Amino acid sequence: MYAYAALASLGDDVYGEPSTAALEAHVAKITGKEAALFVPSGTMSNQLALRTHLKQPPYSVLCDHRAHIHKYEAGGTAFHSGATSILVTPSNGHHLTLADIQEEIILDDNIHFAPTEVVALENTLNGTIIPQEEVIAISDWVHSKGKKMHLDGARIWHVAIETGTPLKELCDPFDSVSLCLSKGLGAPVGSCLVGTTEFIKKARGFRKLFGGGMRQTSILAASAAYALTHNFPKLIDVHALSRKLEDGLKEIGVRILSPAETCMIFFDPSTIGVDYVELVERADALPKPIKIGGSRLVLHIQTSTEAVEDLLSLLRQMAEEKKAAGFVPTDVNGKPSGNIYVRAKKPQ
Repeated sequence: MYAYAALASLGDDVYGEPSTAALEAHVAKITGKEAALFVPSGTMSNQLALRTHLKQPPYSVLCDHRAHIHKYEAGGTAFHSGATSILVTPSNGHHLTLADIQEEIILDDNIHFAPTEVVALENTLNGTIIPQEEVIAISDWVHSKGKKMHLDGARIWHVAIETGTPLKELCDPFDSVSLCLSKGLGAPVGSCLVGTTEFIKKARGFRKLFGGGMRQTSILAASAAYALTHNFPKLIDVHALSRKLEDGLKEIGVRILSPAETCMIFFDPSTIGVDYVELVERADALPKPIKIGGSRLVLHIQTSTEAVEDLLSLLRQMAEEKKAAGFVPTDVNGKPSGNIYVRAKKPQ
């Protein structure tokens, strides 16, 4: 990747940078959109999309209550766009459905409410995949009401690899899509926002306003281009390793809150008598430390089989220690049990 980046042009992206323009053209092509815009982060990409779609308040953005644009973007929807968010909890505990959206969307002209202008989905969300047929149903209905669709596709690459669905098909139902280059793909910095030529032209102006106009972006863009070609195919191995980890956790008796559909597992070790703080400390003290942040385990292209085996070995050891100290493994209801596997439980 370094060698590839060293061959990039050295222009100024505020005025037009050749290597960055080449990356934008490529991302636009593979997503089936007219144009793309390279930005520093996924948060900026999402917020630029919303700001570009939203013309004149009052208005609202409808999204999953767990969505990144709501929970992890510092209130940007309200700050940048003056929009309120309509938060919807999936009735199936997994993904939003058309029925969920129809129940919560605001389409009338009642002056007490901010009408919904954008429906934003996230795929993957907490590592889980929205069925494409549901995405299409939602998109067709939302567009029939004259509203816009945005996709936070930070990890859409995982969906494409796991389902075998072309990226263009995954992006077709949306007016705009944000795609992260620095998560699953392993590029050092950056995301791309895609949409129509007119939309991206407007978003480029907002990017400058937001402070996202950068100078010599070519090294970042070239690294991302390398990642698209060389790292994207590796995601299939990441998913296989995630399932190996999930199987190992279940064998030990750890409760699975959300299974390994792609690269994430949400888990609860309390069924073997272990709490998160204790596990984090023990994992950090290993000869080759493993960084754990709580209930979410995320695997990526640099996660080794050895790291997975080390974590499972540690949990197995801790489970035996707890048993020796008198702890009786429990199930989801607190009853004595063996192995636990709960599929539908929502991660917190």
